[in-house]
Amino acid sequence: MAKIVRIAGPLVEADGMRGHQMHEVLKVGEEKLIGEIIKLEGDVASIQVYEETGGVKPGEPVEGTGRTLSVELGPGVLKSIYDGIQRPLNLIEEVSGNYISRGISVSPIDKTRKWAFTPTVKEGDELVGGDIIGEVKETKVMTHRIMVPLKMKGIVSSIEEGKFKVEDTVCTLKDGNVKHNVSMMQIWPVRRPRPFAEKLDCDVPLISGQRIFDTFFPLAKGGTAAIPGGFGTGKTVSQHQLAKWVDAEIIVYVGCGERGNEMTEVLEEFPEVEDPKHGLPLMERTVLIANTSNMPVAAREASVYTGITLAEYYRDMGYNAALMADSTSRWAEAMREISGRLEEMPGEEGYPAYLASRLAEFYERSGRVRCLGSDDRIGSASIIGAVSPPGGDFSEPVTQNTLRMAQVFWALDAKLADRRHFPAINWLNSYSLYTDTLSDYFNTQIDKSWMGNKIKAMTILQKESELEEIVQLVGPDALPERERVVLDVARMLREDFLQQNAFHEVDTFCPLDKQHAMLEVILRFHEKALAAVEAGMTLEEISKLDVVDDISKMKYVSNETYKNEFKRIKNSIDESLGG
Repeated sequence: MAKIVRIAGPLVEADGMRGHQMHEVLKVGEEKLIGEIIKLEGDVASIQVYEETGGVKPGEPVEGTGRTLSVELGPGVLKSIYDGIQRPLNLIEEVSGNYISRGISVSPIDKTRKWAFTPTVKEGDELVGGDIIGEVKETKVMTHRIMVPLKMKGIVSSIEEGKFKVEDTVCTLKDGNVKHNVSMMQIWPVRRPRPFAEKLDCDVPLISGQRIFDTFFPLAKGGTAAIPGGFGTGKTVSQHQLAKWVDAEIIVYVGCGERGNEMTEVLEEFPEVEDPKHGLPLMERTVLIANTSNMPVAAREASVYTGITLAEYYRDMGYNAALMADSTSRWAEAMREISGRLEEMPGEEGYPAYLASRLAEFYERSGRVRCLGSDDRIGSASIIGAVSPPGGDFSEPVTQNTLRMAQVFWALDAKLADRRHFPAINWLNSYSLYTDTLSDYFNTQIDKSWMGNKIKAMTILQKESELEEIVQLVGPDALPERERVVLDVARMLREDFLQQNAFHEVDTFCPLDKQHAMLEVILRFHEKALAAVEAGMTLEEISKLDVVDDISKMKYVSNETYKNEFKRIKNSIDESLGG
């Protein structure tokens, strides 16, 4: 029997492991702690243990399970709160109390609960892997589509309707002389991407209702985004806002190595947040994965794989899924710690040499795809990863390697956060590589002037940045009137458009057509103010106009009634500035 020979924190070495495979899940020690083989050398295996190893002694047994680290997929995943290796924390609490007992084993999906299964195929239908055989109402707002496992195919010989447990056979397929029993549950290894028929262009926006994201730096469905920022710049609040408001049907939120109080806030807040689409709690279509900074470091490394596998599963049903990973820096730190204990050659700043390839593997699992199966289903899995560079230094390895993979860069700025400007996204440092791809959508679905207005607004903000250097030297009064108008309009763009109150009942979410209308009003003011200055009006006279206050209050105008109000403001601009 295999036995422990060495223990170094979460890394355990065991002898007598010949015949076992890489990434096989093991039960380590007398308490049967969950571990995974990460290195094999002769008969000796290095095992990363996903639980605290204090008290484990050399000589204790190690038992193989014959399978790699996998997740259970089926009805019951939504509304769950898991740890990094898909152990349900709410069910564990019922068994072990407020503290997780080591070696505890609780099924990720309730195997005793019965679900009402409604078939969508009939006897005699020919099916292939990925085809949908029926539906289950998983939550009040989400329908779980039961799929044929990917390696199965055949003709339906029997299919049942009624209430079943997830492991019960609901459909039988006959493939020649082979008979396949299909249940409502699948098991999938987390480190292996789920396959698809075809990867499509990311040409549909993932709408968040946050003006700086949607208007200036849009993200596409199936796209990748990174939010790097130092401590206190608002990464977590930005992730919360995106989780609440993006137009994805499924939200997977991974708290990877974050502080316990931040994760507690998520766990307490999400069940209370009302889903704007349905008026029910947001948890009805959310999965939470909590792996806080005081939990075992090895499970942190597994948590992002668990999260993306769950997102891919719902993508394969034809849904749009969005994964929020907060933060990938903590994930990289877990890799660094395990790599150090394995005595591997360190790369830059002590991170393992394979840091870049691991990040690439993770982000490459995003995408908008045509799903496997006979019908034409399109689903997407978007990844939004927060990065926590030490001291806000964007030149460190995790941020730099993330930027190579992520197509959208939302750069958080400590100076903006200090000025209480939220979201504290620096509009001069951020970018989106989806802008050109999404321009057709915005110009046709919202307004043909969308992209033109965005370019005009960015030009004004860039001009303000250039003028700031002169202002700091000689003061704003030394500037010509036209350039002082630019500074005033840039301030409007910053404070009245880009700044957004996450806790205001109206301003927390801004639909695309309202975003466009707000920008049009500010640009109209810019155009008319320049003309008024040319006609002899002073900037002091312009700044005292009532319409300036009206513009500052636009963001708080109801999303249902803003059109009439914005029309009145435009008329007021024309009248006040000589339209």
